Amino acid sequence: MTARTLYYAPGACSLASHIVLEEIGAPYETIRLDLAKGDQRAPEYLAINERGRVPALYEEGWVLTENAAILRHLARSHPEAGLLPEDLRGQAEADEWMAWLSTGHHIAYAHVRRPERYSADEAAFPEIRAKGADTFGDLCTMTEVRLSNGGWALGERYSVVDAYLLVFWVWARGPTIVFDMPALFPAWTAHARRMAERPAVRAVFAREGLALPA
Repeated sequence: MTARTLYYAPGACSLASHIVLEEIGAPYETIRLDLAKGDQRAPEYLAINERGRVPALYEEGWVLTENAAILRHLARSHPEAGLLPEDLRGQAEADEWMAWLSTGHHIAYAHVRRPERYSADEAAFPEIRAKGADTFGDLCTMTEVRLSNGGWALGERYSVVDAYLLVFWVWARGPTIVFDMPALFPAWTAHARRMAERPAVRAVFAREGLALPA
């Protein structure tokens, strides 16, 4: 491994960290995991991340997990990239966004995608999925309102929050939720389309084999 290596899965939440690494422009490598094949449970990967999830960021004998932590670390390690505000209130607002996305949107989506995490009774799965989808939809509506003034998540300044937001837009339009994003969430879709204009986003989507927002 090089001094910095990202373990990711195409279309997973690791997409945010992948985009930010590309935005920074510093050298890095990627190791792609196939979650459907169980690569995340292989002994070789569990030695890197015992939680068996992505992303994981390796740096010179040190491993960091969890998107929000990785995003903050990368932004602070490369202040020249300007991916976090310099003022404390701006940083707090970025932290608020990322905490809300990781504990709200991600958890609600997991109820739809992986109901077995929340019940051993398969008969309960349909209700878990339905409630998760409703909750995810409510959260998307709140995100739409917060983005309704245009611009980036933190206003005029592009940041790591925008990369994280794109993950959940992609998930919302995908086969698990199947929201009509342009019709239901036009402001968030405009944000996603602005993201698609960024060279780093285009490069990462091509590498992961994902369709750009349109």
